[in-house]
Amino acid sequence: MCAALLVPVAACATGPSLEDRGRVTAPPGDSRHLTIGTAGFTESDLLARMYSLLLEHAGYGTKVISVSNREIYEPALESGQIDVVPEYAATFADWLNAKTHGHGAPPVGSPDLGATLRALRSLAEPRGLKVLDPGRAVDQNAFAVTEEFARAHNLRTLSDLGRSGIPVRLAAGDECVRRPYCAPGLEKTYGIRISGIDPKGVGTTQAKQAVRSGRDQMVLTTTTDATLDDFGLVLLEDDKHLQNADHIVPVVNRARAGGTRVTEALGRLNTVLTTEDLARLNEQVDSRRRLPEDVARQYLRSKGLLPE
Repeated sequence: MCAALLVPVAACATGPSLEDRGRVTAPPGDSRHLTIGTAGFTESDLLARMYSLLLEHAGYGTKVISVSNREIYEPALESGQIDVVPEYAATFADWLNAKTHGHGAPPVGSPDLGATLRALRSLAEPRGLKVLDPGRAVDQNAFAVTEEFARAHNLRTLSDLGRSGIPVRLAAGDECVRRPYCAPGLEKTYGIRISGIDPKGVGTTQAKQAVRSGRDQMVLTTTTDATLDDFGLVLLEDDKHLQNADHIVPVVNRARAGGTRVTEALGRLNTVLTTEDLARLNEQVDSRRRLPEDVARQYLRSKGLLPE
C-alpha cells in the first residue's frame, strides 16, 4: 500500500515511514538526486513542480512527493528524506518557534520581512536547514469585498473602509474573533467596524457566496486566491501592513541541498514570480483543471527560465 502521508505524486513511495521519526534516514544517492516536498494543495504543488523543473535544468535528478502535514514533512526535511520544500516565511518562523520554545511562545513572524527572516534563519540553522532568499510572491491573509460595494463606497484600501464607518459582517473562520491579524487587527489598525463574524471558513466558496449575495460585506481569503473574479470580488489593499510577511521561501536540507548551485537554480524564480502570477497559475489548475506540472513548465518557459 502507498504510505498515507508520504507518497510520490505519481506513484507509491518506498522506504521508512515518516511517522517513525526516530528511524527516518536520507534517501539513497548523493545530493545530485533531490526530493522536493509539497504540502498537497494547489499552490504548494505548483511551487514544488517549478523547483523540480529548475533543478532538473541545472543538472539534478528530482522527484516530487506530497506530504500534507507540516508536523510530518519538517522532521523529514531535517533528516534529509526531503531536501527542498516551498514555505511561507512568517508562518514557518512561528511554527519553528513554537516547536523550539513551546506553543505559548510569542510569535516571531511579523510584517517586517527582514526581521521575520532573521528569526526564521536563527531557528532553522540549528536544525540543519537553510532558508534561501524570498522572492516577490507573497501569500498572506487578505480581505475582499464585491466590486459593486467597492465602487459604491470608493474603497481601494482597508484604510478607506475604516474611514467610511460602514459596519462590516466578515465571512471568515471562527478563530477570526481572536486572531490579532483578523477582526481585532482590523478594528485596532484600521478602525473598521466589525459587526459580526460569519464562520464560513477562510476563502471558502460558501464564504465568498455570502459576500456576493450581500449577507456579509467582506471575506477573509488570501492574496493568491484564484477565484475572486468568479464571485465579482476585489481585494482591499493592506496599506498599513497588518499581515505578516508570508513571502514564499525555499527551505532546504543544508547538508544535501545547501550549495550554491541549488541556491542559484531556485533563485532564478525570485526575479520573475509575483503574487499576481501565482494567483493566475493557481486559477489555471483550480478552475481550468490543468496539471500543475504543465502549468509550471509553461510559466517557466514563458519567463525564459526553461528552453522551449
